[in-house]
Amino acid sequence: MRIGYNSPVVLSFSLLAIALFAFGGLDFSLQILAAQPAMSFASPLHIAQLFLHSLGHSSWDHLLSNLIIILLIGPMLEEKYGSLAMLLSILLTSLATGLVNAAFLKTGLLGASDIVFMLIVLASFVNVKEGRIPLTFILVVAVYLGNELLHLDKQDNVAHIAHLVGGLMGALVGYLFNRQSEHG
Repeated sequence: MRIGYNSPVVLSFSLLAIALFAFGGLDFSLQILAAQPAMSFASPLHIAQLFLHSLGHSSWDHLLSNLIIILLIGPMLEEKYGSLAMLLSILLTSLATGLVNAAFLKTGLLGASDIVFMLIVLASFVNVKEGRIPLTFILVVAVYLGNELLHLDKQDNVAHIAHLVGGLMGALVGYLFNRQSEHG
């Protein structure tokens, strides 16, 4: 029996996040990967951080809690939608979260929670049929949005706005993927 690299985008993202934290820990994550609250579009590093923040983490617990969900849900979605679609979904979600954070918040942004919530919402779209919205999608969105809205103003070092943006990106991507499969 051989080991297969069955989900190249999800596995590469996960292994890169592990390697970056193992290499530099929190200091590297904060100085190089974290999206900055006062970013400058003239700075190549700040522009890169709009994407890189999803690879950085504040601790091994933070990283591993995100990776458990990413590695559980991501391969199924990558198999269904394809590696290119998964890569674009991750990149667009990181970018959207980074831009929202820079535009509206005065804090840095670090972690893959946006990717986690994008995948959770996207997974609820897997069984969408033409003209029918799965009850599971409605329940996931209701529970998820309710929880995030309850904690939005809580001072707990959790970027609840990243969760919301990730969830919105999952809904947008799921809608677009399913619309394309209906017409393609």
